[in-house]
Amino acid sequence: MSLLIDADFIVYKCCAANESEIDWGDDVIVVTSRFSEAYEMVERELYKIANDLGAFDDSILFFSDSKNFRKKIDPAYKGHRNRKKPCGYRRVINKLKTEYQVVVMPQLEADDALGIYATKEEGHIICSPDKDLRQIPGELYDLSDGVVTITKEEGEQWHYIQTLAGDQTDGYSGVPGFGVKRAESYLSEHGYSWDTVLKAFASKELDESTALRNARLAKILQHSDYDFKKEQPVLWTAATGS
Repeated sequence: MSLLIDADFIVYKCCAANESEIDWGDDVIVVTSRFSEAYEMVERELYKIANDLGAFDDSILFFSDSKNFRKKIDPAYKGHRNRKKPCGYRRVINKLKTEYQVVVMPQLEADDALGIYATKEEGHIICSPDKDLRQIPGELYDLSDGVVTITKEEGEQWHYIQTLAGDQTDGYSGVPGFGVKRAESYLSEHGYSWDTVLKAFASKELDESTALRNARLAKILQHSDYDFKKEQPVLWTAATGS
């Protein structure tokens, strides 16, 4: 049994917290960071997770690949996220690779790799504050409020909710006027099905191809959604009659 940790989030947060600026005047400002302090902060965060959850065989750290398959679905996906990584980010990851098992899967975000590993075999706990991972059946620790168990049905329902609600942070819009609460209410009233999703998009004069694009952007991959031989995702499609 392992802790599957969204280390992208932790390393980014810790490195950003340890940045400082030096204003040299003459239009020159330099951003600096002390590597040892950033790395120690990351280790404290990892220790806290392990301490909160008790003893486990090991912790596996997950990071996003530099390439993202969702860009092929929609070139605008996360297009507004153009901020550079904080100082020391790459160096901290390289150091972590010498002390932990680190997973980076080709073309995948950390969320997808987490979903694949968590559904490949039972018994692991995903550790991440990202609400997207509520799609993955199993145990999820959100780094603050304890462990919740997500059923397969709940995970599928959350995927439909996110398809309707969209995610402005990631750059896909869903159905205009729908947030998470409205999406939950609409699906609860009309049924958690692909037909219901299509009706919601159609209510805003959006066609099935738009709905499918949003569903594929929202979908967090599981073991069955990845072709290991080709090292590429299997894009989501609605099951017949769903």
